[in-house]
Amino acid sequence: MTAALFAFTEQRQAAERLGRLCRLPVKPVEARRFPDGESLVRVEAQARTALLYASLDHPNPRIVELLLAASALRDQGCERVMLIAPYLAYMRQDMAFHPGEAVSQRVIGRLLAGWFDGVMTVDPHLHRIARLDEVIRGIPAISLSAAPVLAAAIGKAPDPRTILVGPDSESRPWVESMAHPLGLDVLIGEKVRKGDRDVVLRVPGLAAVEGRPVVLVDDLISSGTTLLACAQLLREAGATSIEALATHVLAADADLDRLAAGGISRIRATDSVASRVASIALAPVLGQAVRDAGWLA
Repeated sequence: MTAALFAFTEQRQAAERLGRLCRLPVKPVEARRFPDGESLVRVEAQARTALLYASLDHPNPRIVELLLAASALRDQGCERVMLIAPYLAYMRQDMAFHPGEAVSQRVIGRLLAGWFDGVMTVDPHLHRIARLDEVIRGIPAISLSAAPVLAAAIGKAPDPRTILVGPDSESRPWVESMAHPLGLDVLIGEKVRKGDRDVVLRVPGLAAVEGRPVVLVDDLISSGTTLLACAQLLREAGATSIEALATHVLAADADLDRLAAGGISRIRATDSVASRVASIALAPVLGQAVRDAGWLA
């Protein structure tokens, strides 16, 4: 077998969607945890190239299991082990904000570069760097955008009055790349984060939402605090409806309930992370990139 896709249980359905597009067999990665928290990983491989599909939400135990799986694949003769991590954790901290802090982005980047022959992810949460290969060096490090599938989820003929709203200046290029093909207006928020759940937000031009539907667009919903603050501003400004689209949703069910209670009528996200709002398949984006990168050879 030339290439095969290997997936942990939590990501099996998303991996199978990718496998069908790439005409790859999807093999299970079995993982179980002992009472003391240690993991046992088992995977059977008969492939020259192994594509290991593993999102890294709840990253601490999953990173250990990821490395164990990569080791098991190599022990069975896989010549290339490529990581497809639709959600890649630990990318947010790219500097030491206080003395003594580890720069987690740098640590995880070096770790992955040492274990894999290539890494592919979607919308990594990068701030002060522009490219993923600045973090994961010496191997192909491919960063993809979920904008095409999110734009498709809005529809080919949306209400022309719809406004797409991004939460901060970093989202502008991403949100505009979705809005312009659809002919929709864009507003971009400005936020000051005082803590994990303390965000001050303003939206220049907010008066434009009066009497119009709004779609909030973000790459990552963690606690949902930013979206909740934005939804309040939009409601007060007279938006007729508020929905949300996101690449990655890490929010717990209680946080999603809080967003619904705060006036966001619908939240949709990609299947980068398994959640109750993950309804948009990333397989088309990943499949094209896998073929273009030559990972199927």
